[in-house]
Amino acid sequence: MTMPADIGWTESSQAGRVVAVSLSATHTFSKAGTPVIRLLAGLGVEGDAHLGETVKHRSRVAVDPTQPNLRQVHLLSVELQAMLQAAGHAVAPGALGENITTQGIDLLALPTGARLHLGETAVVEITGLRNPCAQIERFQPGLLAQVLGRDDQGKLVRKAGIMGIVLAGGLVRAQDAIRVALPPQPHQKLERV
Repeated sequence: MTMPADIGWTESSQAGRVVAVSLSATHTFSKAGTPVIRLLAGLGVEGDAHLGETVKHRSRVAVDPTQPNLRQVHLLSVELQAMLQAAGHAVAPGALGENITTQGIDLLALPTGARLHLGETAVVEITGLRNPCAQIERFQPGLLAQVLGRDDQGKLVRKAGIMGIVLAGGLVRAQDAIRVALPPQPHQKLERV
């Protein structure tokens, strides 16, 4: 499905698949795996605590509950999970709070505004990087250091997944294909949201 706004965009050579989908109706750190999730345009994952047009993360609600929700969907790669497992951490899909666990796409290298076409109809527009906080350290000691790093210039690198908003709704399940559409140049690097 090509959205009208995708005209002038380029199809990325990256192609991937959904490994797992997860949600939680309450503000828990981890999310439970489920066979299918329903993405709702402009809102997020049906039944998830972060569903809504305005922010749902408690720390952000405390600052300004009228902010737009740029964190409707959290995506994390199985490749990151494998790296964390190799470092001795027990992580599985949903454990780090992601709604969609992916394979085959370098999520952190995507530009702001990239669109992930998931399954038959769903489209998620990438808004930025997840900013890992102390909760991840409380979940498993030493994990925060694994998902934060520094680049060659000493700039902080966040590796705990990416966030997005739902442009087009639909069902998403494990094994669904993921197609990436890139916005016109110049691309903007992902920043924390």
